[in-house]
Amino acid sequence: MSSDSTPDLQVIKPSMSAGSARIEAFFSLKNASLENETGRIPGLNLGFNTADSEEVIEHNRELLYEQLNLDADWIARGGQVHSTRVQVVTSGGLYPETDGLITRIPGLALGIQVADCAAVLLADEKHGVIGAFHAGWRGASGGIVDNAVATMLEEGAEAEEISVYISPCISEYHFEVGEEVAECFPAENVDRTSYEKPHVDLKGYLVEALSSHGIKQEHIEVDPGCTYAESDRFYSYRREGEQSGRMFGFIKIKESG
Repeated sequence: MSSDSTPDLQVIKPSMSAGSARIEAFFSLKNASLENETGRIPGLNLGFNTADSEEVIEHNRELLYEQLNLDADWIARGGQVHSTRVQVVTSGGLYPETDGLITRIPGLALGIQVADCAAVLLADEKHGVIGAFHAGWRGASGGIVDNAVATMLEEGAEAEEISVYISPCISEYHFEVGEEVAECFPAENVDRTSYEKPHVDLKGYLVEALSSHGIKQEHIEVDPGCTYAESDRFYSYRREGEQSGRMFGFIKIKESG
């Protein structure tokens, strides 16, 4: 792996983080120009469940953690299986068969891995509760939004105080599905007339599901990026298959401030 100097990695900083004294949030980009001599997938691939070796992934994660000032031991990650399971966590590590994480612990970062699915980051800065969940079509249609918001409220958050960031994910234009998937979503989130097959508006569905719990639409930031269409910025499993890397969304409460 070549690294004569530490690269300046490109990340998205959601508005919930940019304007906050207590909340930090990031979404990693593909960083296609990053070179790893032993890597099989170009760029900043962060996924162990990919064609790259563990050594490459560990190296890439270390580069990102260093730039974002994240402690690897203080990152909680879900062992994502497209479920609706949400857990309250108090320490770093991998939480098997879990797609949503909630915490009140300052300094503990929550990490969600994606390629075409959405990483949804939530924060109630006033009450010190944050959450993150993985929303592909199975989790989204199965109710992970309901579970995540309900768990945040149980931990002391208030819906009108929650801010949300929905990460880049596959857009409606490129999210062609079979009828068996389309019928899992409300009719208003499925376009059955503009294309040969149904197309699902995953971002639109997530916004409506979050709003139904009392989260203000003006508090929901929807990133316009499409993972499938923008190959220079994002990984996409639908576009790249087994050669797709993974990106991460992170959120944490600062330990001071």
